[in-house]
Amino acid sequence: MKFVIVGYGRVGKRTCRVLREEGHDVVVVDNDHERVERASNDGYDTVEGDGQDEDVLEDAGIGTADAIGALTPDLNVNFAACMVGKHNGARTVLRIDEDYREDIYEKYASDVDEIIYPERLGAAGAKTAMLGGDFNVLADITEQLRFSVFTVDAGSSLVGERLVNVDLPEEARVYAHGAKEDPLTIPLPTVELDVGDRVAVVVDADGIDAVRETFDAVA
Repeated sequence: MKFVIVGYGRVGKRTCRVLREEGHDVVVVDNDHERVERASNDGYDTVEGDGQDEDVLEDAGIGTADAIGALTPDLNVNFAACMVGKHNGARTVLRIDEDYREDIYEKYASDVDEIIYPERLGAAGAKTAMLGGDFNVLADITEQLRFSVFTVDAGSSLVGERLVNVDLPEEARVYAHGAKEDPLTIPLPTVELDVGDRVAVVVDADGIDAVRETFDAVA
């Protein structure tokens, strides 16, 4: 598969690495000459230019790309790049650095295929999203973090609770949610939990037991 990665910073570089390790073709787009040189020295095809410029993305081969990962720290650049990718039939993955807010999600979620939060899953989330996989994949998570999927059982104190109100450790983050038998996706905070719902949580290794206790608690 072929991927266009816009931005060769912290997230972009690691995403390129995991994609290449799995045998995919990667083209890097960046407007910083030093980062372009770095990507080229790392063995990637590169295009120097503005990632929101359609001509630049065409030079990068967006017309034949399976997906575009817009992974710069600039939300506006990322969104514009995704819109070019969408126009060309590519799967679109948008990076945001904002704290999770419903208004941010609603503004962009309907126009792109996936939104990622690099502070928690970084390159692993981007790779999984672009490949169209589900979030049960436990690959590429760092040794310091745990990615686990918990199920809301009958009798759980969480039934009927809004996801945003679930009492989790401070370092824990909800990454995805899925109703029974539905795929896991990034949820709105206002979703109410029901029996059989699955919730994907990213948490430091030391906090995993506390999360498990929250989901095991009965009403």
